[in-house]
Amino acid sequence: MGRKNSSNISNPLSLKSKTGFTLIELTTVIGVLGVLSAIVLAVLNPLEQFNKSQDARRKGDLAQIQRGLEVYYNDFQKYPPVYQAPNINRISTDGTSSTAVAWGSDWRPYMDILPLDPKVAKSYAYWADAAGQSYVLFAALDRGSKDPQACNGGSACARTVGTGIGGTNITCGTNISCTYGVSSPNISP
Repeated sequence: MGRKNSSNISNPLSLKSKTGFTLIELTTVIGVLGVLSAIVLAVLNPLEQFNKSQDARRKGDLAQIQRGLEVYYNDFQKYPPVYQAPNINRISTDGTSSTAVAWGSDWRPYMDILPLDPKVAKSYAYWADAAGQSYVLFAALDRGSKDPQACNGGSACARTVGTGIGGTNITCGTNISCTYGVSSPNISP
């Protein structure tokens, strides 16, 4: 019989394997990723970004409603009256204050759909003077005082003095103060 070739015999203790990571290396990488994630979340603040996008939608909705109101004004030489009920300030549908377009409903030919606030608890508010020569539209922003366009530094919008528009309690939902407003070109909210 011959001699056994020593190169055919494998000794598991003599092999040096470099195929994995040590526990210390894995812990270090996980720690660094955790710190980076915390920094990214602190900088981006996803809730703030979501609120910012909701507020941008509200501002866009009010701008859209403004365009519809201007078309209405061109047709009738006045803005539609306000339909006012407790905590409901809507655009009237028939030129009288007896019926209203619900937010999120059809308002043709002026708009396919009258926009609805993205949050169920909130609503847009519409006010017009008795003569139909001026109006204001309000919304409640999520960011409040953080938005540079908010009324009164994020406090409730004051009623428009001297125009006959608005009430003493302008709300954008039950007990929700309106914090952003737009108006007809002849007044400022």
